[in-house]
Amino acid sequence: MQKVNSLILDRLQSEVSLIPELARHLIAAGGKRIRPVLTLLAAKLCGYQGERHVALAACVEFIHTATLLHDDVVDESDLRRGRSTANAVWGNKAPVLVGDFLFSRAFMMMVDDGSLRVLQILSRASAVIAEGEVEQLVTANDTSSTEAAYLHMIASKTAALFEAAAQVGAVVADRPMADEEALATYGRSVGVAFQLVDDALDYGAGKNLGKTVGDDFREGKITLPILLAIARGSSEERAFWTRCMETMEQEEQDLERAIGILHRHDAIDDTIRRAESYCAEAKGALARFPDSPARQALLDLADFAVHRAF
Repeated sequence: MQKVNSLILDRLQSEVSLIPELARHLIAAGGKRIRPVLTLLAAKLCGYQGERHVALAACVEFIHTATLLHDDVVDESDLRRGRSTANAVWGNKAPVLVGDFLFSRAFMMMVDDGSLRVLQILSRASAVIAEGEVEQLVTANDTSSTEAAYLHMIASKTAALFEAAAQVGAVVADRPMADEEALATYGRSVGVAFQLVDDALDYGAGKNLGKTVGDDFREGKITLPILLAIARGSSEERAFWTRCMETMEQEEQDLERAIGILHRHDAIDDTIRRAESYCAEAKGALARFPDSPARQALLDLADFAVHRAF
């Protein structure tokens, strides 16, 4: 990861000073770096001995950072990881353009790698992420959305990059397609679990040490806990969700009431249980690989995705 971070800083350089300044603002805010770690660990799991995985891990993080810059503009977010978002500091135009720069830099690094298979996997993931973002935009504030539609959206928006990040680890090691597919399944399942836990954390699940409670609610985001509560609730409760999430007529005590309704219908705990089932699926995908420190680290990472408090 030290090599990855050094490469990220090196490839951020530009004669246009605002580009590295703005990108560093987001990168300096921290983050768990799970996606590039997936690439590094998957390559190690497959016995890779070279250095290609370092550049591809950096490439994965560039794609992720670009999507964050664009997300914050779309969501009109003011804070990320406890710091002002780039759009709060520089307005909307610069973050969108710097996000475009990071996407372009990522594609330059894919080409430098020289593998059409790597290019195919990561470029497809980039397209799928964009589709997921548009899908979320189209279905935003829609209380009639279904659980299946929501899971499809997060599989695109969040899990696609987890999937690709793990899969390219097998590609650089020149492993058979069965290993690629196993690692793709692992990454996709961890990604869905990660997002579902994020949904639960927004309503105070667990200790919630690092996430502001209620951000999704205040933005009118329809996530799995709300969909479960709507499906199980009374007509009065459904009217409450319609007012708060569709028409966005929120009152001071509405968040507290929303959390009460979610607990009444076991919606938060059920969301965590669904995440745990995806975690188990991810771990099962690693069964074909022999025991090793890298395999254990991937198993631990799957557990972290579910049991983290931030």
